[in-house]
Amino acid sequence: MNINTIKLKTASLLCASTVALMAITAPLQAKESQAAKVDAQYVWDLTDFYATKQDWEAEVERLRGEIKGLKKYQGKLGDNARTLLKALDAQSAFSKELSRAFTYASNIRNTNLGDPQGQVMVGRLQALVQQVSASQSFMSPEIVALGEKRIERFIKQEPGLKKHALSLRNTLRQGKHVLSPESEKVLSLMGSALSASQGARDMLANAEIEWPKITLSDGTEAHLTNAGYSLHRAAANRDDREAVFDAFWGRYKDFESTFGVTLNGEVQANVATSKARKYDNTLQYFLSGDNIPEEVYRTLVKVANDRIDVLHRYFKLRARMLDIKDLGYHDIYPDLVQTDLTFPIDKTREYMLESLDIMGPEYAEKFAKASQDRWMHVFPQPGKRSGAYMSGSAYDVHPLILLNHQDDYNSASTYAHEWGHALHKVLTNENQPYELSNFSIFTTEIAAIAKEIVLQEHLLEKAKTQDERLFYLGYALEQMRGTFFRQVMFSEFELAIHEAVERGEALTGARMTQMYGEILKRYHGHDQGVMKITERDMIEWAYIPHFYYNFYVYQYATSIAGAAYFVDQLKTGGVEARENYLNFLKAGGNDYPVEILKKAGLDMTSAAPYNAVIDRMESVMQQIEAILDKQGK
Repeated sequence: MNINTIKLKTASLLCASTVALMAITAPLQAKESQAAKVDAQYVWDLTDFYATKQDWEAEVERLRGEIKGLKKYQGKLGDNARTLLKALDAQSAFSKELSRAFTYASNIRNTNLGDPQGQVMVGRLQALVQQVSASQSFMSPEIVALGEKRIERFIKQEPGLKKHALSLRNTLRQGKHVLSPESEKVLSLMGSALSASQGARDMLANAEIEWPKITLSDGTEAHLTNAGYSLHRAAANRDDREAVFDAFWGRYKDFESTFGVTLNGEVQANVATSKARKYDNTLQYFLSGDNIPEEVYRTLVKVANDRIDVLHRYFKLRARMLDIKDLGYHDIYPDLVQTDLTFPIDKTREYMLESLDIMGPEYAEKFAKASQDRWMHVFPQPGKRSGAYMSGSAYDVHPLILLNHQDDYNSASTYAHEWGHALHKVLTNENQPYELSNFSIFTTEIAAIAKEIVLQEHLLEKAKTQDERLFYLGYALEQMRGTFFRQVMFSEFELAIHEAVERGEALTGARMTQMYGEILKRYHGHDQGVMKITERDMIEWAYIPHFYYNFYVYQYATSIAGAAYFVDQLKTGGVEARENYLNFLKAGGNDYPVEILKKAGLDMTSAAPYNAVIDRMESVMQQIEAILDKQGK
């Protein structure tokens, strides 16, 4: 019963790859698979969810018919502890089956975005979710009205309420932000309307803009859609990179005012809702669901700025490795180190298995078995959703993993990331009831990135040459730059635009370009001569869809900090550290995220974890510089 769930975000059902999100790009069309046929082992089997689509249809209709039944407890939650339990159990049972239906439909859609059948299936469930939200809007106000003493007495009287206790206490905690039943119903019915700005932005960016075409130095015609930009921005030829940036960002600049209207609409809706719910500010509103203190967000931004010199050192090292004297923003994407290493899917799994000694036999055995089952959709194909994610909302079924494996190291790291999510979900579901299984992005990204780092360090130990070491170190360095500093930069901009509206300032496209540009220059050392940021680069804010996900991306930065902490503990702490980490995974959502991490020895409200990941970044740079010095580069 989180009151901070008005806007319908189907992305919340997924745990997306941080590797895929390091650059934070708009959804891209996946490349076509090179293989004419794909072994069935690499295509997920959805019959574990429903034997046929007809069975899914029947389940959706059954759920539709039960919506009215959820309202029968309206006005009765305070009758006695048993009635409250029945109401909450009914809500849980419905939610569990609805999540299963949504998982099935969304993953059918995501294997072929061009197939209208999948779109229709998801659309039907989105409409159903909104109906359910409206029918249950009475619950939070009633629980708040019962008060803490009565709720605690019910919990003590009825053992069955134990699994609901955290949710009940969480609702009471947010009690002053719960509106009247009528107001709650109105807000729930406005869910789709409050998401309209995001839909308009995505339609404009991905369907309606006519993207430019340019000819590269080798004669290749580059069509600079969002996907084309992602492909060509790392071109080896520097003139090509500059031409790509000029053309692509120039087109975004043509629509600066329109993108300004859509993002302003998103921010205005967020600020209005936070005020309606009587929060002190919009940041507090969006952190309240997981009970994340504002201190976490603000400490993260402060530490990143206090140690911005480390990021500037990275850019100087990048310039050295690329042999560039006048580093520009168009130079941030080329690989620091080239390699001919390949990572086919079977070899990737083998490397994963080898790396799991540090995690212990329980974790390794679960991965060994699950990774041979048909939980994954591995290879690209026409129409398939790009990137990667773990879909784990179906409690009574196994998680699903969508990949677009390309046999490169980025794909191998993504594989590790998504299996980190999947094993987190497996361990959670084995140890927690459904009501306590919904872990936060704040914690599960730690589990996923930790697995990436474990794989990195295993392969670094196996490296046979200095160039191979340099490759893995360079990748680790870029991951820390992209997952920590870049996400903090985005987080700082997101906070700035919301605070501007809270102060009553006008938020236009031109104003956002100015605000983003000031932050971009500071992070990239423009005034210190580290990297030149031009007017062209400052429109990048319009390209980032995650600014519509509302105080979401900061969790990538907090997570890489937490992951680095746990990996260090696993390397030095022996069996006790391993059990501590596994207990963190098994905890799922049985407490607030910050409290779960504190029990595991990690205080995310302090500066320590953020300084630790920056220290790790410095250590990697020292190793790279030592190799370069020996090589005379």
